[in-house]
Amino acid sequence: MWILVVGSSSILDRPDGGVAALSELGCRVKAADLWEALDEPAYIEEPPAAVLVEALDQFDAGRAALARVRAVDILAEIPCLVAITLGQAQRLDGNDGFDDFILLPYLPAELYVRIRRAEWRRSEFAGKERIKISRMCIDLAGHEVTVDGRRVDLTHQEFALLKFLSQHRGRVFSREQLLNRVWGVSYYGGSRTVDIHVRRLRMKLGSMADPIETVRGVGYKMRAP
Repeated sequence: MWILVVGSSSILDRPDGGVAALSELGCRVKAADLWEALDEPAYIEEPPAAVLVEALDQFDAGRAALARVRAVDILAEIPCLVAITLGQAQRLDGNDGFDDFILLPYLPAELYVRIRRAEWRRSEFAGKERIKISRMCIDLAGHEVTVDGRRVDLTHQEFALLKFLSQHRGRVFSREQLLNRVWGVSYYGGSRTVDIHVRRLRMKLGSMADPIETVRGVGYKMRAP
C-alpha cells in the first residue's frame, strides 16, 4: 500500500515527520505540498490507502487541506488522518471530517495501527458470512448488525430487508418485489409495510442507512459501492 502525506514543504522534509515515519514502517509514500494540485491521473490507477494531513499547530490549514482532498473524486472516500500537536487537540471536532487523528511526535507503531483502523472503517466487502459497508458490518451467520463495533438491535424483518438490499447492491426493487422476496409469497400485507421498515432502518442505522435510496415511482435500492 502507499500513503499520501499532505503538508507544507517545511514540514514534509522533517526527519521526524510523517514521510520518514511511514517509510520506516515500510510503506510507499508520496508527499504533496499543502497547496499542490491533488488530482494526479496516477491516483486513478492506484489510489492511496490513506491520506495523512500534517497540520501540526496549524489546524485551520489542516481543515483546508482536507477540503481539497475531499474535492478530488478519487480521494473523496479515502481514509484521512490529521497529525496535530497536543495544543491543537482541543480544537478537534466530530464534524471536521477526519477519520482519525494522531499526536506529535509520531510513534510509528501507533501511526500504522491508526491508518489500518481508518482503512477498515471505510472498507467494503461482501462474503458468505459477512457484508461490510463502511462502518457497518452485517453478520449473516450471527444474524446481527454492528456499527463501529456496537450492536444495532433490528427485528427479524428489518434484518432480512437490510440483508437482501445489501446482497443486491445497485439493483432497484419495487415494493411488491421486496414483499415477495423478503416477506415471502404467503405474506398478504400492503406495500406500505416496506416503507415502514425502511424508515425504521434509517432511524436505527443513522448515516449508515444513507446507501439505501428511494427511487421515486419505483421502489428502493442499496447504492452500489
